[in-house]
Amino acid sequence: MRLYELTAHELKEKIERREVGVEQAVRALLDRIAEVDEAVRAYVTVAREQALAKARAADERLARGEPARPLEGVPVAIKDNMCTRGVETTCSSKILKGFVPPYDATVVELLERAGAIIVGKTNMDEFAMGSSTENSGFFPTRNPWDLGRVPGGSSGGSAAAVASDEAVAALGSDTGGSVRQPAALCGVVGLKPTYGLVSRYGLVAFASSLDQIGPITKDVRDGALVLGVIAGHDPRDSTSVPRKRCDYLKGLVPDVRGMRIGVPKEYFGEGMAPGVRAAVGAALKTLQDMGAILADVSLPHSEYALATYYIVAPAEASSNLARYDGVRYGYRAPGCPDSVTMMTQTRSEGFGAEVKRRIMLGTYTLSAGYYEAYYLKALKVRTLITRDFDRAFEKCDCLVSPTSPTVAFRFGEKMDDPLAMYLSDIYTVTANLAGIPAVSIPCGFGEDGMPVGLQILGKHYDEATVLRVAYAFEQATDFHKAKPVLRDAGAGGAAMGGAAARGAAASGDGSGEAGGGPTRKAAGGEADA
Repeated sequence: MRLYELTAHELKEKIERREVGVEQAVRALLDRIAEVDEAVRAYVTVAREQALAKARAADERLARGEPARPLEGVPVAIKDNMCTRGVETTCSSKILKGFVPPYDATVVELLERAGAIIVGKTNMDEFAMGSSTENSGFFPTRNPWDLGRVPGGSSGGSAAAVASDEAVAALGSDTGGSVRQPAALCGVVGLKPTYGLVSRYGLVAFASSLDQIGPITKDVRDGALVLGVIAGHDPRDSTSVPRKRCDYLKGLVPDVRGMRIGVPKEYFGEGMAPGVRAAVGAALKTLQDMGAILADVSLPHSEYALATYYIVAPAEASSNLARYDGVRYGYRAPGCPDSVTMMTQTRSEGFGAEVKRRIMLGTYTLSAGYYEAYYLKALKVRTLITRDFDRAFEKCDCLVSPTSPTVAFRFGEKMDDPLAMYLSDIYTVTANLAGIPAVSIPCGFGEDGMPVGLQILGKHYDEATVLRVAYAFEQATDFHKAKPVLRDAGAGGAAMGGAAARGAAASGDGSGEAGGGPTRKAAGGEADA
């Protein structure tokens, strides 16, 4: 097995035993990026020289006999809305092109303190607004399972990087499903922690009461490992909750016997693709065969969740994005005769269509004549949704549902219909509105052999139970071992997917050539749009 194909815990163990050097592992990963990213386009910035310098420093540290840290030598990708000192952070938006933060986000600090090597910044929907990564201000990212399909969003770059072995692990941000939905569509693991468990300091805000940073990994053990590193109180984040640190790895036992798992009837109605329904149904049967007790539950206010989300999130975005005016940082429209014209032109030219749509929607719902009719009412419904979960968890240890109603869709399929795009998050937004933890894990394959995700939702700060159920299911199945195999991907060509990819994965054939597509940029450079 190639080094870049290893999970984080496998690679860390090899480095600890001195079977592999950190620089050797990082070079292998960087070479993988050079090989396939012209096809996948997961990265907007590759920090090659910085990563190699830190890898050499880690090797020197180990050579002195210092103990290995929790993520020693593990190459990690960071979504481009988290600040990285000395490396451009754009939120995949032209309005932030050229912005180089003078500080690291707390999660980046914690990862590097734990020995992780940051290899680059991943593509995303502009300011995390989207479900397909088609709204990037630079270029779309492609799904490694089929290069003609989207990887999901807004953390599509991070999910695609992990799925194509261009990162051993990655961080994404989840405002309404933006870690879990792309993880499901790319066949990897995506975890949204409880709101307040992971610091948001240094995360460029979209909707502050909903945003949460979470890991995207190759398996559940890696998700627990990364969460254990980034979770914890941060006095620089006023929404960070003081809690005792938890070792999430200790709770990973492959046993769900006697656990009560709720199945919300509202999540299994119309609109779900037949392949998704079949894969999730088989997953429920697997959990039942393992000794779990399935119980029907109701979340009666879930039908209002999407409408509530698309009032609350744009309202907060309207406020948060007011700071991008061409005065302090980022893009400034040239040749403007006065400040008002400059601000107007800067925002008109710098923001993409989806960002403008949400700013206008949010400004409208916050206006004096509509605040009570829309925003205040949405906050009340948000409380009702949270209470629905509280009542369900009185009867159950966790809940399960599909992550997305469909498998990855083709490029352009939903771009002309924003409502259809918004429906991609119909099963995920409730966890953000309630602030509860949720994870998506691979559970099978749907239409055209594309991955399907199973979502597991838990009580506030009960990530241990969520991860336990996810780990038990993972150990009982092989879906997480399936790999897409890229081949002849030049000029927007095809990727081998579905059953062919699963067969190749089983045989260990992880090779393939890729080419075409716009070039990525090295840190400090520019990307072709």
